[in-house]
Amino acid sequence: MKNFVEELRWRGMIHDVTPDTEEYLSNNITSGYIGFDPTADSLHIGNLVQIMTLAHFQKCGHKPIILIGGVTGMIGDPSGKSKERKFLDLKVISSNQGKIRLQFEKFLNFSGETAAVIVNNNTWFNDFNLLDFLRDIGKHISVNYMTSKDSVKNRLETGISYTEFTYQLIQGYDFYWLWKNKNVKIQLGGSDQWGNILTGNELIRKIGKGDSYALTTPLITKTNGGKFGKTEDGNIWLDEKKTSPYKFYQFWINVSDNDAINFIKIFSLKNKTKIEKLIGLHTKDPHLRVLQNFLADEITILVHGKFSLEVTKKTSKILFGKSEYEDLIKMNEIELESLSSAVPCVTIKRSDLSNSLISILSEDSKNQIFKSKSDVRRMINNNGLSINKKKIIDENYNLSENLLLNKFVLLQKGKKNYTFIIVE
Repeated sequence: MKNFVEELRWRGMIHDVTPDTEEYLSNNITSGYIGFDPTADSLHIGNLVQIMTLAHFQKCGHKPIILIGGVTGMIGDPSGKSKERKFLDLKVISSNQGKIRLQFEKFLNFSGETAAVIVNNNTWFNDFNLLDFLRDIGKHISVNYMTSKDSVKNRLETGISYTEFTYQLIQGYDFYWLWKNKNVKIQLGGSDQWGNILTGNELIRKIGKGDSYALTTPLITKTNGGKFGKTEDGNIWLDEKKTSPYKFYQFWINVSDNDAINFIKIFSLKNKTKIEKLIGLHTKDPHLRVLQNFLADEITILVHGKFSLEVTKKTSKILFGKSEYEDLIKMNEIELESLSSAVPCVTIKRSDLSNSLISILSEDSKNQIFKSKSDVRRMINNNGLSINKKKIIDENYNLSENLLLNKFVLLQKGKKNYTFIIVE
């Protein structure tokens, strides 16, 4: 059995840990959990740190439990939030839970002795009477204890509702219930959850008269100060309908050299020897971007599969590599549609193909690619316009006779300014 705490330690994935946790986990096979609020119909890469934590927990011989916060998701955790979140109804939460379960299955094994398990705290809170909860649980945690937590203290000046104030009690009871009914001995989470997790430890100590443990991971930031997982388009999601495999891959391939050294340890499941070897190669020749390429490949396969990675690499080669017309016409419909997710995409009507090329590219105000006809002519005259990787030298070029699969066009202005055209 591998040492779980040591595994996280060399990866830089420990922020806080309760005393005796390492000793207990080294000598006992146990169950541990992390809670995820089903506030969206997909996980995003901000959740990946905790998913990887559970993956390492399982690889070290322990049993991971995923708690879906069906109840807590209706309230909203105030930790790290400056204002109260919108409430979600049960129907939305149930739908979100079903979708994100499929994403966990890509990282965790749901069979065998250490099979991962998904639970929903709605199971034990559904029939919990408010008065019983206040009497049996609330009396064990003082107001002074609750207000000392950063998740509450940081909101006292701006305002916090009683609903959010009680969140730590509910999360604490989750831990107690799992400790009592599922033999869960440790709760894991991000460093912003430390206060909530300790409330669970306190309830287990006072009500259960037993021992429990806690470990949190650091919140991941980028070296430039930007928020990890955020781009100009928003979150990087694990659902390909929300973030295409190409954009997902590009996020990892474009991380900075310093971030790559940090991220490879956090987001790769490879062992220490392999990762240290990769870091050595990267340090010697950073311009080769060994870490970025390795990490992008590994995590794209984990989330989207090997086929999507191959399609993504073909897309990248077309856009940034030394590709020619022959490479483009070999692409199938799935591969060509990947291009549409990678660059600005416009649609035109098939009836518009009877117009001249200059008119098609400049006159449709909705999908206008050039501001004017003169701009199109100037680009052609300067040898700067390509269609399907072929330079256009004649403004009378017939677009309708040069469609890819009779409905796609890859237009290129200059070296890297692409537009993908779909003919409806």
